[in-house]
Amino acid sequence: MNSVHVDLGDRSYEILVEPGLLSQAGERIQAAGLKGRAAIITDTNVAPHYLEKVEASLADAGYETSSHIAEAGEASKSMTEVERLSRSLIQAGHDRSSFVVALGGGVVGDLAGFVAAIFYRGIPFVQIPTTIVSQVDSAVGGKTGVNTPEGKNLIGAFHQPRLVLTDPETLLTLPGREFREGFAEVIKHAAIRDFEMIADLEALDPLNQDVPAELIARNVAIKARVVEEDEKETSGTRALLNFGHTIGHGIEASVPYGTLLHGEAISLGTRAALKLSEDHAGLKPEESARILNLLNHFQLPLQLSDDISSELVLEKLGRDKKFSGGKRTFVLLDRLGNGVTCDTIPTEAILPAIESLRS
Repeated sequence: MNSVHVDLGDRSYEILVEPGLLSQAGERIQAAGLKGRAAIITDTNVAPHYLEKVEASLADAGYETSSHIAEAGEASKSMTEVERLSRSLIQAGHDRSSFVVALGGGVVGDLAGFVAAIFYRGIPFVQIPTTIVSQVDSAVGGKTGVNTPEGKNLIGAFHQPRLVLTDPETLLTLPGREFREGFAEVIKHAAIRDFEMIADLEALDPLNQDVPAELIARNVAIKARVVEEDEKETSGTRALLNFGHTIGHGIEASVPYGTLLHGEAISLGTRAALKLSEDHAGLKPEESARILNLLNHFQLPLQLSDDISSELVLEKLGRDKKFSGGKRTFVLLDRLGNGVTCDTIPTEAILPAIESLRS
């Protein structure tokens, strides 16, 4: 069993990574000390594959459950859906003694986690991530929230899960595009904290969806250590996880949600961050090229569509929650495997970085 401990005092929890873990969900949740009724929140893509298995496992462990299904896709990360799901939990008889199980990718985890954070002023929840993005990144760290037309994840709460159960076998049923987009987050981890992982990723077959549990656990450990150092983004360490996300989120918010998958937008944002790293942090062009080749290896986009206005991206970027008091903080690389924060990028350098994505 690959296990990663997240040490946050009384909010500490375990992340378990093992093939076949889905069928053990009930006993693992029971061992974590969770009591009461379980509200399983999932989506229309995941439910046909895995909902019945999780329901059965929870029932075998003695839990009474209800299931609540959201429409798959980024559009479900909305306050309207939060209200709908919260009301459906109330109608199913859940109260402050219940807990939520988030079964799905990053959208489900963010959405269900936010429902758990505010339902009866907060109830426990368990993450069961089913995509690369959620397994290596979004299911860990307690960030929950929803989008608005003005930007991504602008409404939310920090609410740590009580347990994370990661079964790599769920990746086998992902469509290829959804599988590969998650590697933008894996590449991010390698770029900011694990130089040796770059060679391991270069050796992977992007069409083989049988991902080693050890690789997922290695990524989770990177995320866990950063979260332990800076749980609520007060010291600046956690900002390192935003490499590629600053301009990437601006791009993602510039088109209807779902037009670009999260990892696809982050791939574009990563290319822009690499240019800024060369210009302002001393990253060597050959080091940038290695990351760009890796993104290309996983068939992630590197060119911005002419349909997306650079000025609109800049406007959306200005509303990003990572900017405080008007100060723009970017994450750059001074060398591969070492991310650094920088708040001295001049405004006039940002637009050329976005424009560079058109070549």
